[in-house]
Amino acid sequence: MGKLLIVGTVAFDEIETPFGKTDKILGGAATFIGMAASQFNVDSAIISIVGDDIPQEYLDVLSNKNIDLSGLEIVKGGKTFYWKGKYHNDLNSRETLVTELNTLADFNPVVPENYKDADVVMLGNLHPMVQMSVIDQMAKRPKLIVLDTMNFWMDNALDDVLKVIKHIDVITINDEEARQLTGEYSLVKAAKKIQTMGPKYVVIKKGEHGALLFHKDNIFFAPALPLEEVFDPTGAGDTFAGGFTGYLATTDTISFDTMKTAVIHGSNLASFSVERFGTERMEVLERDEVNKRLHQFKALTQFDIELK
Repeated sequence: MGKLLIVGTVAFDEIETPFGKTDKILGGAATFIGMAASQFNVDSAIISIVGDDIPQEYLDVLSNKNIDLSGLEIVKGGKTFYWKGKYHNDLNSRETLVTELNTLADFNPVVPENYKDADVVMLGNLHPMVQMSVIDQMAKRPKLIVLDTMNFWMDNALDDVLKVIKHIDVITINDEEARQLTGEYSLVKAAKKIQTMGPKYVVIKKGEHGALLFHKDNIFFAPALPLEEVFDPTGAGDTFAGGFTGYLATTDTISFDTMKTAVIHGSNLASFSVERFGTERMEVLERDEVNKRLHQFKALTQFDIELK
């Protein structure tokens, strides 16, 4: 069984989309990553911080997926990170209404002893120096370090972003962030430039338009599955990352081919996440549903053609 260490937020989200709104519900990058990775035979742990206002039932959602919570710090009298956002009609653009860092403002992650030898480390979207501190605590070099970041850190801590990027194997960012990081409009040029910064593999997420994988001169594209209903895109990118790293933690070798399969697994699980608000869909997702949709992905992209 592979060992996966997940670093990121466990949070309260409050979401409004054209299809409805929620009160405070369970969210956060680490939450979505962990729940997606639980679909694989992987030993996973979350490193995060919350206040004691987090309901036990939310923690049970994670522990019921066999996610180790020994690295989750609960601050007595503290408040959990809170984000409130509103999505517009196309669901691709959203407006952040409220962000309260709360306990996250003073987060100093501590890697549990029994996860310092993790095979795969997934660094969810946090301050780059928090991400770097986790890398520094590992007892040995993991076979794979995957990093997610966002334009906020590029705007406010670019030097630190570039420092941590030197130490990772894979970066997952969206197309807008790839262009901002490199100053290149072409995603092919942007991916090549990012590879010179450190990562061997670059995954560029394009939302409902799928994801691109780059390694040296190799390019792979995975579509997003066309869905009848999309309720809430929150956490889709993190669900992708969870499927991606969850699968890779179970593999013996890391190659462009295994990366391609990982991208498909990530895209597949993300297609479930958006079907309900928050973690609702991922909480009840069964393995046979996952496998059935994998067949749909295969049918979507497979064709025969005679080349002369």
